[in-house]
Amino acid sequence: MIPSILPTYSRAPLEFVKGEGSWLIEKEGRRFLDFGSGIAVNALGHAHPKLVAALTEQAQNLWHVSNLYNIPQQQRLADLLVENSFADTVFFTNSGTESCELAVKMARKYWYDKGAPERVEIITFSGSFHGRSSAGIAAAGSEKMTKGFGPLLPGFVHLDFGDHEALTAAITEKTAAILIEPVQGEGGIRLVPDHCLQGVRKLCDEHGILLILDEVQCGMGRTGKFFAHEWAGITPDIVMSAKGIGGGFPLGAVLATENAASGMTAGTHGSTYGGNPLGCAVGCAVVEELTSTDLMQNVSERSGELRQGLEGLIAKHPDVFQEVRGTGLMLGLKCGVENLAVVKANYEAEMITVPAADNVIRLLPPLTITSQEVQEALARLDQAASSLS
Repeated sequence: MIPSILPTYSRAPLEFVKGEGSWLIEKEGRRFLDFGSGIAVNALGHAHPKLVAALTEQAQNLWHVSNLYNIPQQQRLADLLVENSFADTVFFTNSGTESCELAVKMARKYWYDKGAPERVEIITFSGSFHGRSSAGIAAAGSEKMTKGFGPLLPGFVHLDFGDHEALTAAITEKTAAILIEPVQGEGGIRLVPDHCLQGVRKLCDEHGILLILDEVQCGMGRTGKFFAHEWAGITPDIVMSAKGIGGGFPLGAVLATENAASGMTAGTHGSTYGGNPLGCAVGCAVVEELTSTDLMQNVSERSGELRQGLEGLIAKHPDVFQEVRGTGLMLGLKCGVENLAVVKANYEAEMITVPAADNVIRLLPPLTITSQEVQEALARLDQAASSLS
């Protein structure tokens, strides 16, 4: 008999009942150090007082009205995002998947309105992950994502990650945009070097096509900048955001330049829940905390400590850990044993990590992580590795 919850998840036998900062408390009272952050969602940790206050205050006044009306909290959050990014305009969604859907629509509508309706192709890369909608799985293109779900949405050109010659050759009169993650998350914490992102931007400029960045996982301070592309000093046309932007509340956004968004006029897109008062009140608190405190400095300092410690663990357990990847507090450990075995061993050490492709485990702690908690994480990773050696 099928269970009441559709069995699409392979869940760990853990049930958490409370969160405090960087810690999760299991129902039996065990305290787990959370280096998963709900897959990079809980950017400010669990039960952050400013987020609790924002949610509680808004919940006592108004939850939802729909986008038929002006929403002050939504306007405030849009203004904050525009003030702190490349963007001129923002559309609010409920998830990264929905942000992908709009980014694809926006790029194609841009060209349609310019009198080039044949420009519908979007170039994407192996190892990418852009959500699980029809557009998202078609964009990723991997068999794991697409098998059994055909016919797939057409209009995506898939290239090998890092193949610059293939990228140049793939641009045709049908190309609308290039879609890339500055740091691949699901794909195994694979970082696109700054000079490569700069090269992609230059290529887009030369051909007059749009650059779409998927910063659903690597944005919102995760790398030590508000958005990861800031390290490369480039300006995208469209950015997909979600995860950390709501700090645990389901919220997403598409940020765009005025030019890229020019085709999206009244009636071309919408959302019932997207950008409602409750979600945007929390989102405002998140963005204000990211931009008005020393959190980015904390990300940089804690990242340095964590990376140095991880290199030490690789030297100590070369059969278990092989390589450190990533940047900021979006780090990965390439494993010499099955990554799921490492994740399980970490559970035994009362620590949460997240698996990824290419036999990697992801380390995605809250941006509020302390130096003491970094050292505790390294000790628990050491304990887990010792049990596997």
